[in-house]
Amino acid sequence: MPDVVVEPDADRLARAVAAALVARLAAAQAVHGTALVVLTGGGIGTAVLERVADLVREPARERVDWTAVDVWWGDERWVPADDADRNELGARRALLDPAGVPAERVHAMPASDAGFAEPEDAAAWYADRLAAAAPEGGPVPRIDVLLLGVGPEGHVASVFPGTPAVSDRRTVLAVHDCPKPPPTRVSLGFAAINAAEEVWLLAGGAAKAPAVARALGGEVTPEELPAAGVHGRRATRWLLDADAAGELPSATG
Repeated sequence: MPDVVVEPDADRLARAVAAALVARLAAAQAVHGTALVVLTGGGIGTAVLERVADLVREPARERVDWTAVDVWWGDERWVPADDADRNELGARRALLDPAGVPAERVHAMPASDAGFAEPEDAAAWYADRLAAAAPEGGPVPRIDVLLLGVGPEGHVASVFPGTPAVSDRRTVLAVHDCPKPPPTRVSLGFAAINAAEEVWLLAGGAAKAPAVARALGGEVTPEELPAAGVHGRRATRWLLDADAAGELPSATG
């Protein structure tokens, strides 16, 4: 069963996720010497990274060695490298540059002007990068935490309901005709998402409440609501604000 944590509002949610993420990465480094996180974009994803950056500036807090953190992405918009829609740009500004994550540990998905003719080529390249970082014979490296935003219709990364991406068995795939602009994306598939040690699903706002309730209710398929098909190898956590949790049973959280 997934863990469900409910915070009073969006700001408290971002702060709680940031603190938990710092603790989880520090714990991974204590065991492995390094840590690996997969980031999400969107409002809540960026807010979390900004709060992590705040913690980086507080020396009394638990410390993460940001020179030993590998950063990957759950999805990316197929737009030029300098486009403001790029999840990578938001993450660099919010956390990666202030924290001093080395360039060689930042594994961005390719931009549309990076020399790949089609997003399918970029997806294949990213899948190869994941496999190259994995233990011998594995498709993906050890992912300590994979963050996912949840859309109001239940999409995660760029896997939308009723689309071919839901049943695609590849670790990384190109996605066309997304109902949310921009329409073309590169995204991790379930084969990579569900290989993570821990998956944290983040949702804030009342617009997300129906999807959250349906996903946690256990009576909907991933084809209908992709968030329902997400699970970590060791833990699955739903991190919500009170509005997003508004349609859950009152005992939840």
